[in-house]
Amino acid sequence: MSTELLAPLDLAFWHLESSEHPMHLGALALFDGGDPADTNPTAIAELLARRAAAIPRLRMRVRDVWLPVGGAAWVAAKDFDVRRHVQQVRLPEDGFASHAVHHAGELMQRPLERGLPPWKMYVLTGAPGGSFAILVKLHHALADGMRAVAIGAGIFDQIAGAREAGSGRERSVPPRSWLPGPRQAVGFARDRIEELGRAVGIGASVMRAGRFDLWGASALAAGSSGTRRLGTAVLDQGDVLRVRRVAGGTANDVLLAVVAGALRRWMLERGEPLPGADPRALVPVSRRRPGSPTGSGNKLSAYLLGLPVSEPDPWARLTAVRAAMDRNKADGPGRGAGAVAVLADQLPSLAHRFGAPLAGGAARILFDVLVTSVPLPRSTLSLGGCPLREIYPMAPLARGQALAVALSTYGGQVHVGLVSDGKAVPDLDRLARGMSDELAELLRAATA
Repeated sequence: MSTELLAPLDLAFWHLESSEHPMHLGALALFDGGDPADTNPTAIAELLARRAAAIPRLRMRVRDVWLPVGGAAWVAAKDFDVRRHVQQVRLPEDGFASHAVHHAGELMQRPLERGLPPWKMYVLTGAPGGSFAILVKLHHALADGMRAVAIGAGIFDQIAGAREAGSGRERSVPPRSWLPGPRQAVGFARDRIEELGRAVGIGASVMRAGRFDLWGASALAAGSSGTRRLGTAVLDQGDVLRVRRVAGGTANDVLLAVVAGALRRWMLERGEPLPGADPRALVPVSRRRPGSPTGSGNKLSAYLLGLPVSEPDPWARLTAVRAAMDRNKADGPGRGAGAVAVLADQLPSLAHRFGAPLAGGAARILFDVLVTSVPLPRSTLSLGGCPLREIYPMAPLARGQALAVALSTYGGQVHVGLVSDGKAVPDLDRLARGMSDELAELLRAATA
């Protein structure tokens, strides 16, 4: 794979990072155990390293370039050693799953080493032949949610086998001429004018949407400590679909309503007053087109959604969420304040280098919590013959953010990964229980 400039949004994510705000995505995958001879920690780590090393994208690192000024590029790491990226961690045998979740939260707060390809994988093991877990960390500059799934899936038996049977190479971006013809030039100019017009509209929406009422003493408005905590919840996909069939809308509408209800329960249990203005969720939306080149960078926009935590009735909360998401979809992902990520394409590289930290600090006035859905393959997955049982996605925290919620569906279950600032939200397990309680309440309302 040749040198490839970082896309504007990738560059923004690269420069958003600080020691207290690492900008990597994560996933904690739990596997059933197998034959102790084949699933000992060393064997798992060697298998993982071999498969990760076969993914071309994972052998690339970021290097500054002269042009464009302030830009950076992906280049092959000449001294790449996969053993620097795969680490074994032994955990207590009793209560292995809870130990894995706790340790994964601590590992998520460690930034990736920037001079190396920006990823790391940890093999978490307990009893010989028992359950084990894999924690994957990928820098957000390397991948958005869909891209992270495509890269991470390469470690599984099914995808690795298919790759080994094929060419084993990623599809590269076809070369383009630097000198467009007259028709292409006119089309480019027209598209550029339309993009600039959209950017002006998005910028105006962001200015109007900015809020400075930072929720008073709420944990979601607490200052950043640099610590991380991971909480998990498992929801029945069948229950989500049963609620959707009665309420209409999408399964994602139901899950967003579950998040709103869980936040309400959590606040009330903590004795916090409900806010006068409902918290805002940033709901990422992929702009990646089917069949687009794998190396085409982050392709993201987002919707802003008010989470109706002040509404006491669960069904009314779901109705409000569905109506708001319908309005968002009618406007499209390229409009409104939630589409602030689209602005990255309109800024020069130098602006990202010096302006990204400032923009990251302003995220707090636009939204309060990130809620993202990560698509996974529908097929059953395994590693070294050991079936994947659960997989929890994890999203990074921006400056001033204390909570991020990521959801993925696998094996008839919705797995919820909650990442929080460890000091601002130490009771993350209580919020995780609220997710299950809220879905149960919606199911009762739907059946009634």
